[in-house]
Amino acid sequence: MSIYLNKDSKIIVQGMTGGMGSKHTTLMVQAGSTIVGGVNARKAGTSVELAGKDLPVFGNVAEAMKETGADVSVVFVPPAFTKDACIEAIDAGIGLLVVITEGVPVQDTAEVWAYLNGPSNHGSTRMIGPNCPGIITPGESLAGITPHTIAGTGPVGLVSKSGTLTYQMMYELRDYGFSTAIGIGGDPIVGTTHIDALAAFEADPDTKAIVMIGEIGGDAEERAAAYIKDHVTKPVVGYVAGFTAPEGKTMGHAGAIVSGSSGTAQAKKEALEAVGVKVGKTPSETAQLMRDILQNM
Repeated sequence: MSIYLNKDSKIIVQGMTGGMGSKHTTLMVQAGSTIVGGVNARKAGTSVELAGKDLPVFGNVAEAMKETGADVSVVFVPPAFTKDACIEAIDAGIGLLVVITEGVPVQDTAEVWAYLNGPSNHGSTRMIGPNCPGIITPGESLAGITPHTIAGTGPVGLVSKSGTLTYQMMYELRDYGFSTAIGIGGDPIVGTTHIDALAAFEADPDTKAIVMIGEIGGDAEERAAAYIKDHVTKPVVGYVAGFTAPEGKTMGHAGAIVSGSSGTAQAKKEALEAVGVKVGKTPSETAQLMRDILQNM
């Protein structure tokens, strides 16, 4: 089992013919993903050979889905075109939309989020991102840019705001492995939240324990803590990036800004610990907390 992505997922890549798109399509094929084509209106009707596969290029997402049966799209297009690419995929009814692009204007993401959650979507599309590494179910499929060689299959579910901390945690717990690792992105507005992933991991029988990585800014981790208290029965360990961040400074992600006591790493740590989540002060300490739980299960 896994959440959102498995060996049967058929993936198209919006922006496959670009530099980043072609590079990471190749890596996704090497990870075992079933890539069935790409989308570029200017190159429709052509094909591209990547990782030994001849991949067709379609004019739009709807055409790609009709011809290939695709149910996942990964977006590698410049920020200025990301909103239109997302809306095109939502209109086509794609099941999972993974938006890798960083630097997407927050206003654009807000409009996509509103469109996604409005009557036009009918709840058929789940978006992950933007500004995220995507999602990997080790040994089955990768939709995004997570290096697939870090860790294999195992009992841990991972949800993280940070891409690099996703990779580090996977490496730290590579001796146990993961059911699915999902990077939700650190922008102020994202399509899939910690709570969405926690709910999916709670329902997944092969996920035995969950690692949740947050960072300073906003209140997503506090809301996740309240959700864990009421709805999650599996053990959860956490890490919050930014314990040493100076107040009032944006740190990396656009969403990572602290105002007064709100959104600090300490406040998030306390909220999580209040509901029984063990929180490490470093990624390595967090991994050890999870290792202790798994050894005693």
